[in-house]
Amino acid sequence: MDPLTKVKLIKALTEREAQLEVAEEGSWHSQYNDSAWIFLGGLPHELTEGDVICVFSQYGEIVNIHLVRDKQTGKSRGFCFLRFEDQRSTILAVDNFNGIKIKGRTIRVDHVSNYWAPKDPEELQDKGCGAQTPH
Repeated sequence: MDPLTKVKLIKALTEREAQLEVAEEGSWHSQYNDSAWIFLGGLPHELTEGDVICVFSQYGEIVNIHLVRDKQTGKSRGFCFLRFEDQRSTILAVDNFNGIKIKGRTIRVDHVSNYWAPKDPEELQDKGCGAQTPH
């Protein structure tokens, strides 16, 4: 499915729930209660971990970020996984950031149910520490 179609579907579902005043237990978000990870897609390639943290920390404490990079060049591949300290922050981030534009690109923000963080500590940044960008 086209990424922009997914953005539109998530936005429509969220708006529909708001109109119907769906209770938290009945929300589509509730199926992700066990995960504080979100997926960010369509990111501008020049953004760093620090840039992403600055934007997304508006809705909660970020404890891990994995900006996926090309193994050879070290450049961002335009997507990342981010974990909040509190799962409720994921709902705020998905509802408020999905479909926004950053540097002219529409980003997709969605829940992740079964994310496995990389075992290599070089790939995963803890406690908001941005990685050094390889030259």
